[in-house]
Amino acid sequence: MDNKFSVETNCVQGAYQPKNGESRVMPIVQSTTWKYSSTEQMGRLFDLEESGYFYTRLANPTSDLVAAKICMLEGGVAAMLTSSGQAANFFAIFNVCEAGDHIVCSSAIYGGTYNLFAHTIKKMGIDATFVSPDATEEEIQAAIKPNTKLVFGETIANPALNVLDIETFAKTAHKNGLPFMIDNTFATPINCRPIEWGADIVIHSTTKYMDGHATSVGGCIVDAGTFDWAKYPEKFAGLVEPDETYHGVSYTGRFGKSAFIMKAVAQLMRDLGSIPGPMNAFLLNLGLETLHLRMPRHCENALAVAEYLQNHPKIAWVSYPGLPGDKEYDKAQKYMPNGTCGVLSFGVKGGREACVKFMDSLKLAAICTHVADCRTCVLHPASHTHRQMNDEELAAAGVSPDLIRFSVGIENKKDIIADIEQALANV
Repeated sequence: MDNKFSVETNCVQGAYQPKNGESRVMPIVQSTTWKYSSTEQMGRLFDLEESGYFYTRLANPTSDLVAAKICMLEGGVAAMLTSSGQAANFFAIFNVCEAGDHIVCSSAIYGGTYNLFAHTIKKMGIDATFVSPDATEEEIQAAIKPNTKLVFGETIANPALNVLDIETFAKTAHKNGLPFMIDNTFATPINCRPIEWGADIVIHSTTKYMDGHATSVGGCIVDAGTFDWAKYPEKFAGLVEPDETYHGVSYTGRFGKSAFIMKAVAQLMRDLGSIPGPMNAFLLNLGLETLHLRMPRHCENALAVAEYLQNHPKIAWVSYPGLPGDKEYDKAQKYMPNGTCGVLSFGVKGGREACVKFMDSLKLAAICTHVADCRTCVLHPASHTHRQMNDEELAAAGVSPDLIRFSVGIENKKDIIADIEQALANV
């Protein structure tokens, strides 16, 4: 199946096309290794001269089919699965960066990603400069240094819900010979396809809407095939020059537009091993089959909750990009006219103490360190996902002490609103 079909059809049938007499459902290849009858063929596989499977840490048919489906949904040329969204972020960055390099990143991103970029990769000698998600081209340009290797952002920031001006970030990156990487977890390719707006690498925590049922942690990296790494051989030598750790292969020379993904598999998956299990890939595919049905319901329910909350006397503020009048509404309409996501944030009057009372009074919505699955759940980021940040970092990430992140599920919206109403009555 190719991309002449719609996103909806590819959600259901993309990538896996069984032949006569084969399993109608994508099979789980639960094996660590594959048998071959000749040492010569095995050698060709290890030299990347022939495609095939020999060890699941490098490639597995189930995982590859699911990655291919996500690649089709995003409109890319190659993709790979990882064991988590954090692994996908790290692999994407580390695939082009090394000690002494620098990245530019939107400050409004998931707390775990911020910590990865601000602290963990700094220990590896990679520095990050954070800019506002609303930064102008001039402000982004001012943050770029001679050793900058990429620009990074999130389509919809978690949990601040800032909508990134994708075109501005992509345009500025490209003017400087840099790839633009974007985390598209919250919007999903159902609501936004960043490659169409200039993104070169798209990253997902598939744990969220793609899986949709809170069963499987995972990540994915999609390469648009649009960035010409070979045009900047000194800047991206790891992709262009021969790799002595893999038989002298030049990834751009051998694999062309798929060079980025092939290097990430051959080097990073080989050495760091953050692989998805075949069963997790199988469960992810089940989620993908209904993604196009679930996302509109998430958005419909979230908008109803946002409209209810903005008129409630105990609510200090509401943030939802799909809500008319929201500060992000115009950008959301540009990049995501059919809907944004099912996540909204709001503040309860009375601050942190009132937030805790409200959350502890909920009955249908569960307090979970999770977001973006079919069940409604709630979290207090300053106390949970972003608790490693100081007040200044929280402010830069758009996380106030009274912010509640509310992930609206696909239950009946009347039931969700009734649960909120009874909880607010206890505040």
